[in-house]
Amino acid sequence: MYQVEASKALLKPKLWARRSARLNVPRNVVMLGMVSMLTDVSSEMVATILPLYLVFSLGASPLALGAIDGTYRGAAALVQVISGFAADRWRRPKQVAEAGYGISAVGKVALVAAGNTIGGIGAIVAFDRIGKGIRTAPRDALISLSSSKAGLATAFGVHRAMDSAGAMLGPLIAFGILLAAPARFDAVFVVSTFFAVLGVAVLVLTVQGRPKRAPRVDDGTPPPSLRAALGLVRDRRVVVLLIAAAVLSLTSVSDAMLYVGLQRKIDFEPAVFPLLYVITAVAFMGLAIPVGQLADRVGRVPVLLCGYALLFVVYGALLMSSLGYGLLVLCLLGLGGYFAATEGVFAALAGAILPEELQASGLGMLTTVISIGNLVSSVAFGALWLTLGLKGAVLVFAVALALAIAAAVPLLLRSQRTPVHG
Repeated sequence: MYQVEASKALLKPKLWARRSARLNVPRNVVMLGMVSMLTDVSSEMVATILPLYLVFSLGASPLALGAIDGTYRGAAALVQVISGFAADRWRRPKQVAEAGYGISAVGKVALVAAGNTIGGIGAIVAFDRIGKGIRTAPRDALISLSSSKAGLATAFGVHRAMDSAGAMLGPLIAFGILLAAPARFDAVFVVSTFFAVLGVAVLVLTVQGRPKRAPRVDDGTPPPSLRAALGLVRDRRVVVLLIAAAVLSLTSVSDAMLYVGLQRKIDFEPAVFPLLYVITAVAFMGLAIPVGQLADRVGRVPVLLCGYALLFVVYGALLMSSLGYGLLVLCLLGLGGYFAATEGVFAALAGAILPEELQASGLGMLTTVISIGNLVSSVAFGALWLTLGLKGAVLVFAVALALAIAAAVPLLLRSQRTPVHG
């Protein structure tokens, strides 16, 4: 009963408006959070049943799961930089974001017709993620340009908290559907489509397209050129931040792959699988705002690195010979903390050093680098699992993550100290 009431409360805009007022977060950020919450309900309904469907219904191998999971995480990399530049060039970030959200909604409809072929599902997943790639950079640019630079991590924390509320509700709804109608994956896809369309409607009707720090179309200054956007890679602060993002993302195993590994350790019923996402999302939702505030106060780099260090909790559990439910919950809470301390904080680090007229382009570069790293890490982990076994694959990634964190420390610190044109 408490969970149901809490879930209903999360969908009330007034609740988030009161909280954002206390946090001094602009209304535009809250409404973008509402869009992301509804869209994430849709996306996570699909994401949480895909491993279940592929592994337990279609008998996909760890390598096939890693390839599709990597596609889900990395296909967006194909278009993020382009959409980010388009948003900056046209000075229409909201309209570009609307196109991305619309494409993802169409992708949910197509999933119903994908059938039981792994190739068909992989293609539709790629299409859906391309929509995500189109919307992510302009959406994050709207968040950044709607906020003050001193409060960027808090603003992104509020957005990510609302986003993770959707990530909590999506698996719960998928679990409820499969509990009432076992193996009716098509019903999950239909309900997912409804939430995707609702998210697009909220974006179109409520989000302001020209936030306070956004360059104006009629201010007499020419729009940024492609050369100016590509010139960001000559900014040493941007370059070292991108390198750090690449190194860290290459050694981070995806949550879907970790969940399958945890299921193999405990051997619980597959129908319970979506609830793993729920516990992680609850932790993410509860920690995103305070972690964002902490990052704005004490420094974003140490908070980010502590977030990646939380992955060792999960890696260590997977290396153990036996795993109990208490440690399972600890792992899921650790994953939630990892997401809370990395997703919004990385965006805040970038938003603080990027010029206003190239926010979407720079954030698109960052998310592209992270998406490509996620794609490679998912496929690599699946291949290592197939050849070395689960423990062998986890051990390789644990060592690699330790090295990556050590390498990222000087890079991230340099991204905050080097002058823009030094």
